[in-house]
Amino acid sequence: MGINDPSDTSANLQIGPTDAGMVRLYVSADGGIEVPMDFDPEEAEEIAEEIRAAASAARSASRKKKR
Repeated sequence: MGINDPSDTSANLQIGPTDAGMVRLYVSADGGIEVPMDFDPEEAEEIAEEIRAAASAARSASRKKKR
């Protein structure tokens, strides 16, 4: 499955700090799938920047479609 492929899978995302000083992204999905992903704070900031850039690109693409 690619980034543009539609999916009917439902998932939840939780984000927070751990006791070990890491940032955890915790994904739980249908079927009992659980994926904890731990990142050091610098990696987490890089991921946040990537999310912001993707949101900006998506916003721009959405505006172009409305024209």
